[in-house]
Amino acid sequence: MLKQEAEDGQASLVDPNFRADVLTGLSARPRAIPARWFYDRRGSELFEEITQLPEYYPARTETALLREVCPRLGIAPGAAVVEFGSGSSVKTPTLLAAIDSAAYVPIDISGDFLRQSARELGQAFPGLPVHPVEADFLRPVPLPAQVADLPKLGFFPGSTIGNMNAWHAVDLLRAMREWLGEGAQLLIGMDRVKSPDVLVPAYDDAQGVTAAFNLNLLERINRELGGTIPVDAFRHRAIWNADAARIEMHLEAQRDVAFEVDGRPFAIAAGETIHTENSHKYGPNGGRMLLRAGGWTPVREWTDPDDWFALILCEAQPIRRAP
Repeated sequence: MLKQEAEDGQASLVDPNFRADVLTGLSARPRAIPARWFYDRRGSELFEEITQLPEYYPARTETALLREVCPRLGIAPGAAVVEFGSGSSVKTPTLLAAIDSAAYVPIDISGDFLRQSARELGQAFPGLPVHPVEADFLRPVPLPAQVADLPKLGFFPGSTIGNMNAWHAVDLLRAMREWLGEGAQLLIGMDRVKSPDVLVPAYDDAQGVTAAFNLNLLERINRELGGTIPVDAFRHRAIWNADAARIEMHLEAQRDVAFEVDGRPFAIAAGETIHTENSHKYGPNGGRMLLRAGGWTPVREWTDPDDWFALILCEAQPIRRAP
């Protein structure tokens, strides 16, 4: 339940999970705040800008793959498409135009952004029932009753699975399997390991849009949790961690700072960081092993000519108890 609070004389909704994650993350060592809290309305808008940047190869590479692959998926008619972290649903029309779906269920944590996108998609596909669900899909998500008896196709594009550590990713995949049901299918995007010369600029663009996206988290904390963080004291950093096969995003203090959040005092020394996001990259075998650990059996896989990005179609097949 969201708590009603006053902010500058106006009512606002503060998610208690946001408060808990921020206070816990700022108290931890090393400090870290989950990446899902990037996506207030402004954060969602900035992310859409990121997807259009010349350095950000994942969006254009996956979009090109979807245009090539979707007409050849072979999805049976009548499935409900359930998209996890739908955002602007910009890739979704390519999928919906290629299959005979019975309903579309976008799930996203940013309610205003979700509803706007759902309206626009409903206008583009006027005969398709659209059932938006405002939720954090890292927690249990009850699907709408209207799709309970329909076969399900999960859609998880954008390599969002890479934002999670392996054990969290496996937990999420298992939860998706439970929500969608045995026999369901899942079309998922996974970013491949590649040269840091390609990876780092994708998360630290020349125009500074990704930096604004990262720093917006501090703006949100100040706005929603009564924070006094001096945002100009922090800078965005993107680092390739080869051992963990991931890009890390951090907010680094450029000077000693002291501030409050929700009435609690914090101090961060110059050079210390708040870890805000991981983006894990997978080789072919690692990606398939992750999916199998999560209860999904890969049945088809496609990559671009440079092998930078993969789309994998999986099925929730009966779990085998023996080799």
